[in-house]
Amino acid sequence: QVQLVESGGGLVQAGGSLRLSCAASGGTSSRYAMGWFRQAPGKEREFVAAISWSGRFTTYADSVKGRFTMSRDNAKNTVYLQMNSLKPEDTAAYYCAAGVVPGTGDAMAYDYWGQGTQVTVSS
Repeated sequence: QVQLVESGGGLVQAGGSLRLSCAASGGTSSRYAMGWFRQAPGKEREFVAAISWSGRFTTYADSVKGRFTMSRDNAKNTVYLQMNSLKPEDTAAYYCAAGVVPGTGDAMAYDYWGQGTQVTVSS
């Protein structure tokens, strides 16, 4: 059983930056592929980014490509989402997830989910 805890969310002005963290514990969390998803009020959960267990491979949603960077530190069992040039439309609750299928944007492929951290971008 893997537990995931997100942190780093908050309120930021448009154009600003935030770095989200997701600390994993339990099981062999460093062997899982990881993903970030987000959900805005009244909208479905959408894929943001994913990273392979080694950290060598990443994939991003078109809406964040070039602005967000996902990385991981397996020694610390932590994944990160560096978010730059934030826009009001990035406002959402952000969730990290762990699964065995690398590089997928399909939420159904992930087995474990955190509770989420809120990101609010003001215009």
